[in-house]
Formats: sequence, C-alpha cells, structure tokens
Amino acid sequence: MILDTNVLVAASRSHRGASYRLLQLIPDKRFQICLSHPLYLEYLDVLLRPEHRLRTLSEQQTIGAIRYLLSQAHLQEIYFHWRPFLPDSKDDMVLELAVAAQATRIVTFNLKHFRGIQVFGIEATQPRDFLVEIGEIQ
Repeated sequence: MILDTNVLVAASRSHRGASYRLLQLIPDKRFQICLSHPLYLEYLDVLLRPEHRLRTLSEQQTIGAIRYLLSQAHLQEIYFHWRPFLPDSKDDMVLELAVAAQATRIVTFNLKHFRGIQVFGIEATQPRDFLVEIGEIQ
C-alpha cells in the first residue's frame, strides 16, 4: 500500500480523521506500507512546510515521525519509469512506486489524479474506504 502525501498532510491537520487513524495503526499485519526515496523526500519537503507541520511537533519531531514511518515501510527501489502516464509527474512517482512494489492500493484523497491505474492492477482509495476494507471501521 502506498500513502500519497496528501494523506499525511490530512493527518497532520486533524487527529480525528481517517488519515490520522490509519497512521496510528502502523505497524499493522493487515497491510504493508511501501516507500521510495523520492516519496520519502516529498514527505519531508511537504510536511516540514510551516502550513503542514503538526502544530504540536517541532521540526525535529516531525522528521522523527517521518523516519519512523520509513522504518516501518518496505523501501522499494524503482528501476522503470512509466512517465508520463498521469497528468501530474508527482503522481507518476507514486504510481511507479506502486508498480515496482506490486502494491494493490494507493491511499489518496485525489482519486481523479489516479484515473486509469487499474491497468496496472492498482486501485486508488481514500483513507476511510481503506479502513473499511481492512475491517478497522464499519
């Protein structure tokens, strides 16, 4: 499973939503998070921006939280690029990771950005729907 950056941003803004609940489950035997170096760097870049950083965490604590996520993830090398496949090259980066890791899900709020990925055997789903799928919520 791949977590799009917008899911982490949503979790940083609210501790009540599905994104935060999903992150709280990590690690969990029902799913494996996959990361690549480029996506890890995007997480850092976006979540260290003042408008996205957790209000209760310092910059170093934010970095620590992202490193924890990395420590729990399968780090996947990407050897083949599918660009351009999606309208946004940053979304292509997420798709390439999903293909390389043989992931079946990309968890994102931007479902329309990932139209057509079903040809790779991958489905885009929102955090709440993923939690329902794994039986965490009804």
